[in-house]
Amino acid sequence: MTGVDVQGRGGGRGTASVAGGAPPPAGESVPVEALQTSGGPRTGGEDAEHVQLLAALHTPLPPIVVHRPTMRVIDGAHRLRAALLRGDDHIMVRYFDGAEADAFVLAVQLNSEHGLPLSLSDRKAAAARIVASHPQWSDRRIAEVVGLAANTVGAVRQRSTAQNEQPNASIGRDGRVRPRNGAEGRLRAGELMRANPEASLREIARLAGISAATASDVRARLNRGEPLVTPQQRQAVARESPSGAMVRRSFRPDGPASDVLLVSLSKDPSLRLTMAGKILLRALRVCSVDADGWARIVEAVPPHRQEVVARLARECATAWQCLADRLSERTAETSTEAG
Repeated sequence: MTGVDVQGRGGGRGTASVAGGAPPPAGESVPVEALQTSGGPRTGGEDAEHVQLLAALHTPLPPIVVHRPTMRVIDGAHRLRAALLRGDDHIMVRYFDGAEADAFVLAVQLNSEHGLPLSLSDRKAAAARIVASHPQWSDRRIAEVVGLAANTVGAVRQRSTAQNEQPNASIGRDGRVRPRNGAEGRLRAGELMRANPEASLREIARLAGISAATASDVRARLNRGEPLVTPQQRQAVARESPSGAMVRRSFRPDGPASDVLLVSLSKDPSLRLTMAGKILLRALRVCSVDADGWARIVEAVPPHRQEVVARLARECATAWQCLADRLSERTAETSTEAG
């Protein structure tokens, strides 16, 4: 949701962007008994002293914002309580017709922009709710709405019960889609570059879900033989859950890159028509299980066999590393001879 339409008197519409901008003052008169105040971002309810101050004002207050489908107050619960305290039976209202989850986002935004500020606990609770309802939003985008630091929202996301449902990409404040884990995007880009060295940076960036600048940095690191993932990204990965998240990142990166490489190898007659080549392809296919598949395998190993399986897995890893080293040596020798 990049903006919300708020309808006032005569059907006119104004827009209140989630990134900022107050709605226009137009409204229509609605009976106070038709409105509800539950489900808002203030977990402790309205502030009685603030209601008293508003009730004592002699100037008209701005219209409140109401979610039309549910008639819940999005912004203006204190003004509604003040109207009831004065004995008013009607209040000026502007309607919002969007989804209920978007109505809550608007409530948080408007309460953060004016009136009585939300408490820190209310803002954190709001962040958790928005993380669950808008998981595709970046931490920075949610932070801007709730008035918290982006790293605080990131910590809220990690603790969220919806953590396992979080997507691999997020939508930032500028509307652009970016991978939530930058390390994964870099690894995908590296695989794509190895599979197709002639591909343009723009195409690599599109397929890997990263920026062209990041793709350029990945290509430079690849040419220099440096790690594709920055030290900061490796530290960020290490801070994640050691059991779940790290298991997923210990195997091949998810995405199309490894699949593209394996399909390309399978079509090579020099491999698929020889016994050694068939053995290699079969072994590579076994190791191409995706992250979720590896996680299920880990869970399937009984506790009394974990150490044995771990030992055999390390031996297999050593064998694969030896193969990779010998192939790299042959590549270097070939390059030297060609030079």
